[in-house]
Amino acid sequence: MNVKTVNDREATAERLLRSSLDHSYEPSIDIDWEAPLLEDGWAMPAHRVSLYGTELWEGLTEEQRRTLSVHEVCSIARIGLWFEIILMQMLLRYAYDRDPRRQHIQYALTEIADECRHSIMFAKMTERYGVPDYAPRRLTHELGRFFKTVAYGPAMFAGTLFVEEILDQLQREAMRDDTVQPLTRMVNRIHVTEEARHVRYAREELMRIMPKTNAAQRALARFLSARVAFVVARNLIHRDVYKSVGIDPAVGHKAALANPHHQEMLRWTARKLVPFLREQHLIGGPSEVLWRKAHLI
Repeated sequence: MNVKTVNDREATAERLLRSSLDHSYEPSIDIDWEAPLLEDGWAMPAHRVSLYGTELWEGLTEEQRRTLSVHEVCSIARIGLWFEIILMQMLLRYAYDRDPRRQHIQYALTEIADECRHSIMFAKMTERYGVPDYAPRRLTHELGRFFKTVAYGPAMFAGTLFVEEILDQLQREAMRDDTVQPLTRMVNRIHVTEEARHVRYAREELMRIMPKTNAAQRALARFLSARVAFVVARNLIHRDVYKSVGIDPAVGHKAALANPHHQEMLRWTARKLVPFLREQHLIGGPSEVLWRKAHLI
């Protein structure tokens, strides 16, 4: 997409700021955290659980399958929370060097406030479901520290888009599914509503930045974006979730990675983003192998 078709930066920011005033939530108030959970409710659609369709899945009772869905949705929320904290740090650094009188920067600060509330919301959901803290493993945690330190410009916005858009696809589906717990559906509704603004902000900024980059900058951005995509895709489902239904974590993790249903789910979550990133020259070259190994292409 040609940069000439991108909306004016300040005009977009002004519209996003108005939308933030009209369509924002306070999860601590807008979600009834004390409401009882449904005894027969799923925490995510059954066909999105990582073991769906495998022999291990066939060996689980219906109750165990629902239990696994709870642990998996909390694992996905936890990786989202992890990256939102990374994003807040990158956006703060981005705003630090720019004129705060500009609507564009005021929206960046607004997005930071949104992400802070989202992180608390995901944490409270995990607490309400009563599951362990499925924090990323040490290596992933340290890679996040590295990424948020070195990523800027195209890598910052492309990495942000990847995490936001794959979560958006999963959450849009779940919030419309009557088999899913009302708690998950409300958390998803809030996140989808507010992340739509964040996605627009990041997409348009990426479209403005890319025509100004040189070959070396594009190569670095492609590598960092691919690395983020691979790490996040591989860590969406923490291997320890399988303990909740008596499956050895290594066995469950291996089965999920080899599961065609799970692989297709990953491609499905990225189906709208991949063509856009190709248009922006952020998928291609040697680093594309990471997208393929993560089953995103």
